[in-house]
Amino acid sequence: MPQNGREENGYDPEDDRNVNHDNGKLKELGELSVERLFENQEVPSWRKQLTVRAFVVSFVLSILFSFIVMKLNLTIGIIPSLNVSAGLLGFFFVKTWTKLLRKSGLLKQPFTRQENTVIQTCVVASSGIAFSGGFGSYLFGMSERIAKLSTNTHDFKNPSLVWIIGFLFVVSFLGLFSVVPLRKIMVIDFRLTYPSGTATAYLINSFHTPQGAKLAKKQVRELGKFFTFSFLWSFFQWFYTAADGCGFASFPSLGLKAYKYKFYFDFSATYVGVGMICPYIINISVLVGGILSWGVMWPLIEKRKGDWYSADLPETSLHGLEGYKVFIAIAMILGDGLYNFVKVLSLTTIGLSHQFLQKDVSSDLPTAGHSSDHVSSQVSYDDKRRTQLFLKDQIPAWFSIGGYVAFAAISTATLPHIFHQLKWYYILVMYIFAPILAFCNAYGAGLTDWSLVSTYGKLAIFIIGAWAGASHGGVLAGLAACGVMMNIVSTASDLMQDFKTGYLTLASPRSMFVSQLIGTAMGCIISPCVFWLFYKAFDDIGLPGSQYPAPNAVVYRNMALLGVEGFSSLPRNCLLLCYVFFGAAILINFIRDLAGKKWRQFIPLPMAMAIPFYIGSYFAIDMCVGSLILFVWEKINKAKADAFGPAVASGLICGDGIWTLPASILALAGVKPPICMKFLSRATNIRVDNFLKPQG
Repeated sequence: MPQNGREENGYDPEDDRNVNHDNGKLKELGELSVERLFENQEVPSWRKQLTVRAFVVSFVLSILFSFIVMKLNLTIGIIPSLNVSAGLLGFFFVKTWTKLLRKSGLLKQPFTRQENTVIQTCVVASSGIAFSGGFGSYLFGMSERIAKLSTNTHDFKNPSLVWIIGFLFVVSFLGLFSVVPLRKIMVIDFRLTYPSGTATAYLINSFHTPQGAKLAKKQVRELGKFFTFSFLWSFFQWFYTAADGCGFASFPSLGLKAYKYKFYFDFSATYVGVGMICPYIINISVLVGGILSWGVMWPLIEKRKGDWYSADLPETSLHGLEGYKVFIAIAMILGDGLYNFVKVLSLTTIGLSHQFLQKDVSSDLPTAGHSSDHVSSQVSYDDKRRTQLFLKDQIPAWFSIGGYVAFAAISTATLPHIFHQLKWYYILVMYIFAPILAFCNAYGAGLTDWSLVSTYGKLAIFIIGAWAGASHGGVLAGLAACGVMMNIVSTASDLMQDFKTGYLTLASPRSMFVSQLIGTAMGCIISPCVFWLFYKAFDDIGLPGSQYPAPNAVVYRNMALLGVEGFSSLPRNCLLLCYVFFGAAILINFIRDLAGKKWRQFIPLPMAMAIPFYIGSYFAIDMCVGSLILFVWEKINKAKADAFGPAVASGLICGDGIWTLPASILALAGVKPPICMKFLSRATNIRVDNFLKPQG
């Protein structure tokens, strides 16, 4: 949290009043006509929105965000929204660039909000591949290292930079072409809100007003300050990690007994920053899940060793305690996913029925934050101008359909050579149904801001895995099918979010589409290279208890095993517990939906609760510390917390995330930290004391 004092934080003494004043001005943008503020500014053509400087900045930021997403993928699997950070940093870099050029007299094109939108779109598309590429889930779950942690050790495909890049290039673009013809229907006719896209557009619009630019400058200052702190703190911690289980990340801050069951604060700036960005209910849910599993269930099941499972099994065996951890977590994830899938599908069906049955009034449907009973002349002016420019640069239907067919044909012919278990007819069936699922996910995200990417991927795991069968490599076929489906539905919903952002910032649909294409192409190269750096630098990546345990890789592989082999390999009473937690996840979600807004905030989310079941609660404690910092900050000064909280959190995440680059380079070069700061158990300390005690 920012400290007080002019010298320490760079603020003027009247900053509190200034921030409140700036926020008040920015909030007025939601009440006034936004486009009247920009009516004297010429909207550049779609080609002029795609500048060289925009893509240079996007490339640099894509590398930064890919490291951040990759680290989170390989540690806890929770990825916060980075749209605000991308938009803010894009604004800062290009604004600095144009300011220098203006002073030298070389500036030819001013920086516009449309160019800012192009940067944000490109960066999010690129770093999104680090998630949908499955480096911490299905793709790494194929490796021999993860296979050894499961009951099926012979079906594996080890990572290779060449085939990973090839795989991503042939599957990552289909989702973009599948929903392009629907952009007018989704954005203008149905007027879907797309909350994340709308919020991003609001921020970009505000950045380019005088008040917004002033606030953005202060936000970047805070981000840079905490970026530096986080980077230096990670560098300092590195010196004390010469061996496994040592350093500040292994400090038994809550006692040695609690440390044994994964309850400790591990001094991670990343997790504290994630906790500041994620809603309070997410952080509390993760902590509740950790207490339920590592605080209650696993100690009780551990006492059944020799009865429920063999006492001679190694700790990593899925026939022992590890099996309960993995499969109960899977049951909760599947229960939550099934409930939300049915819920969003129902909302989609009801919403579509409503739209088509009431076509006559579709033009009167409200946009986000406005009543359908009364539409002011100012909003009408905004909508008229936005609709006019949104429909100006059409993307021909033949181009999108032809692009989808071409990429589908290339993919159907290529994928069986990468994964011989994935037959061409499996792929063809997926591509026939993929546009429908992509539409459902994009429409659901527009209604609820909830993208069910991983749910569609798990659906593909079970269907294709069961179709292939155990004797024909069903595990790898299911995981590869998961990758195909996740990439299609993920890029489709992301593009529609960007179309909404472009609609509200007057960015051309063509520039949005091209930016998404270029960002996706960047991601298909940057993300595999970043993963490869992690994979080569850290020999224990994917192993339980390591710095990068990749918990989702184990979970996804075991989902594939369940789809292929059934429940025969589960330890005693594990299936019964899975049924209980599967039903509990559905029941909790149902109760959340029935509860009013007042009570819903106190009911945990099953998906978040399931995450610590396998890896422990240490990151949940860090995230709750982040929530506590933000909560206290809001009590002291809510305006400043609202304005600078996301910037501070982004700085903490970015600094710690980018440290992984020099850390990986040092590891590849064979440079090891000089000190191991290990905290010994009480029994070990007694033995050391007895050894050092003078004899005689």
